[in-house]
Amino acid sequence: MDSSSTSNTSVAINSKSILVVSLISIAYLVLSYLLIGYKSDELTLVLIFNVLFYLSVPTRKFILGFAIFIVYWIIFDYMKAFPNYNFNPVHIADIYNLEKHLFGIHYKGSLLTPNEYWRINGTTFIDVVAGIFYLCWIPVPLAFAAYLFFKNKGQFLRFSLTFVLVNLLGFVVYYTFPAAPPWYVQYHGLLFHPLTQGNTAGLAKFDAYFHAGIFKSIYAKGSNVFAAMPSLHSSYPVIVLYYGIKNRLGIVNVFFAVVMLGIWFTAVYASHHYVLDVLAGIICAIAGISLFNFLLGKSTWLQQRLTSYERVIV
Repeated sequence: MDSSSTSNTSVAINSKSILVVSLISIAYLVLSYLLIGYKSDELTLVLIFNVLFYLSVPTRKFILGFAIFIVYWIIFDYMKAFPNYNFNPVHIADIYNLEKHLFGIHYKGSLLTPNEYWRINGTTFIDVVAGIFYLCWIPVPLAFAAYLFFKNKGQFLRFSLTFVLVNLLGFVVYYTFPAAPPWYVQYHGLLFHPLTQGNTAGLAKFDAYFHAGIFKSIYAKGSNVFAAMPSLHSSYPVIVLYYGIKNRLGIVNVFFAVVMLGIWFTAVYASHHYVLDVLAGIICAIAGISLFNFLLGKSTWLQQRLTSYERVIV
């Protein structure tokens, strides 16, 4: 039997696969309801997965490949059920004061954080450009993942696992070092208020300019206000650029680099992250990439699992 026949057999519909997908779908919906209550997002995710799984062999391979990202999204979503401020004290004043000490800007007789400076000196043009950059933080990695899926399944799996690993490292920091974003200090001061809702902060200017609620809808679904450090928004473009360079994408990497710098700037400009958060996000990305490469080079088991999974989605 040739490799293509083996691959098609590995993703064929049979009673076992139907049972497994059905049980996982039901278990996910029940667990989601118990942990965070009913939300249409969970039902939509289950419908998309099931439709693509049963529609055809190509769509089945596609959704199985992107199952790695689905697992990440579920973990992120479930963080709502376990607020990090229940496990460790939230850092507010210390981060704010350290940011001002290291990166403070003297302006009209006052020492301001970069966020405070840009809040006063922003322009409509920067608001629009910054908003466009920040809208890239998920679509660009997912579009790049889709490109790799069709171009090089091995690189797709490595990129996907690195992406998830970087997120997991970030989640560990979220729970060991809860930190408030700059906008929290602007609106609530230095005292801790556990039930604070997400805020669009400076990105509200983008929504207002286009008379849309794009960022408002995004931040209404946030899992935790006190998860500003590290800035995973700043981590994602680092991973994309790394794998772009690794895959020799040439001029496309210039685009990735520009998006990366734009996201870093916007994170600070829009008061969603301190410079410290951005630096922590960069370090988190480098650490995750290095750790994955180390594990892949040392673990025969991981290499075998990657090879096996690659056969399923080829």
